[in-house]
Amino acid sequence: IGGAFYKHLMSGVSQMLPFVIGGGIMIALAFLIDGAFGVPQDSLGNLGSYHELASMFMKIGGAAFGLMLPVFAGYVAYSIAEKPGLVAGFVAGAIAKEGFAFGKIPYAAGGEATSTLAGVSSGFLGALVGGFIAGALVLAIKKYVKVPRSLEGAKSILLLPLLGTILTGFVMLAVNIPMAAINTAMNDFLGGLGGGSAVLLGIVLGGMMAVDMGGPVNKAAYVFGTGTLAATVSSGGSVAMAAVMAGGMVPPLAIFVATLLFKDKFTKEERNSGLTNIIMGLSFITEGAIPFGAADPARAIPSFILGSAITGGLVGLAGIKLMAPHGGIFVIALTSNALLYLAFVLVGAIVSGVVYGSLRKPQAVK
Repeated sequence: IGGAFYKHLMSGVSQMLPFVIGGGIMIALAFLIDGAFGVPQDSLGNLGSYHELASMFMKIGGAAFGLMLPVFAGYVAYSIAEKPGLVAGFVAGAIAKEGFAFGKIPYAAGGEATSTLAGVSSGFLGALVGGFIAGALVLAIKKYVKVPRSLEGAKSILLLPLLGTILTGFVMLAVNIPMAAINTAMNDFLGGLGGGSAVLLGIVLGGMMAVDMGGPVNKAAYVFGTGTLAATVSSGGSVAMAAVMAGGMVPPLAIFVATLLFKDKFTKEERNSGLTNIIMGLSFITEGAIPFGAADPARAIPSFILGSAITGGLVGLAGIKLMAPHGGIFVIALTSNALLYLAFVLVGAIVSGVVYGSLRKPQAVK
């Protein structure tokens, strides 16, 4: 069961990643363009869309970025139920993104207010659950709904997408209620760590980025970080987003450090993969470390979490801000202190790499 879950999860993540990277870098370029041309002090709230060219980049990047959750849920469902599951999964992801739901629930903060959840996103966790629900429902329809052989073609083209979308949509309207509550509670918790607890916030967010390296915990931290950007642009960017990106860069870079310093504990193929992970890490593609984490989770994942948490905490301690949702070293100019930021990433990568390499058992070098 665990293997199947991981397979379907990674199907969604791998298909979503180009949208995150492409959209994120387009948005980062919008900030760079406005920064290059200059924005009046009283218009800093429009940084990234002040000049016409920057606005174009922002809109295109936002369009790509906005497809992140529907694409993720769609391809989770596709992995489970193949092509008939795709439309139901996209719908599940879109509902998770928009936050459509039945009526009201008790609001997480304080436990006393009541809030209508229409428009309150259930985020990555909602899309994750929705993708699996969509795939399972379409698979059940495919198995149990029988039609005459002459109508089999219409079943896959018409019946499965239609019934799958209807059932998934209505189930998601109910599922969105608890998932949005969880998402809101988590965001409230992380948001409450800001301000005077910037170090703790950085530690938590940085560590979360390394827990599953692209999975639900990683993406929950990432979505929280991107959500802080809009309100912080006028003040120079988001410390939370800076901690998220720095923490996410550490695991792949740690692989390189480990394979460089502990050559006898890695095969030639693994050492070559370590070189590839330099590019992955510098580009903020945490997923590059997944093969190592999956092959040796007991040693790799705690090592990665340690280094990422240290890096995130240092970023929070120094109050370094970032104005871009993605890009790694390519948007380093959008941090408030580029050299210190890179130094903190390097510290985390070295710590993780040394700990991971020390814990590894010697391999038969090939």
